[in-house]
Amino acid sequence: MAVKDATRSVVITGPRTAMKPVPHMNRAPSRAAGAVSTKESRAASPVEVDLSAARLRIAVARLSRRLRPTAAAGSLTTTEVDVLVAIDRHGPIRLSDLAGLAGLNPTMLSRLIPRLEAAGLMRRLVAEGDRRVCRVEISAKGRRLLERVRSERNDALSRLLRGLVDADRQALGAAVPILEALAERLLELPPPGAGVATG
Repeated sequence: MAVKDATRSVVITGPRTAMKPVPHMNRAPSRAAGAVSTKESRAASPVEVDLSAARLRIAVARLSRRLRPTAAAGSLTTTEVDVLVAIDRHGPIRLSDLAGLAGLNPTMLSRLIPRLEAAGLMRRLVAEGDRRVCRVEISAKGRRLLERVRSERNDALSRLLRGLVDADRQALGAAVPILEALAERLLELPPPGAGVATG
């Protein structure tokens, strides 16, 4: 080993040690673990949309279902109240059309109608020319009952809304017109199974 002036440099002779190359500073960094490429994120978006639709549907259904029972309805079932609401909105209406709107089969509806009629909540209208054609409409008593039911449901929901922070109330207010538009568009869709060939 040869040593020169210590104030200048030290030269050490001996076996050379292999040195690893230094990575270039301008090299693009590798993708972090767990990072998702644009292509992968696009592929995942349909799943996210489906999950959001399911979550929205479940939330709306749960909210509606939990608001349905009321003290104002008395001994009426929620199904009977729903039928009365359909009669109020669309009456006078034929029983066949009412069954479709209420989502009931004709047999079940034929059992509900006499009970609503006996309670004085609706009445039948028979066509003069053809007594087989029967329509139903809500009575004044039935309309007063629905007003109390709706008022009770509105009060229950209003109490919940008052407990929200301003940002959440504003977000819900902005979403209401969108939900109303979606409900109208659902009415325009063909019924399930329509146009499907069988056999």
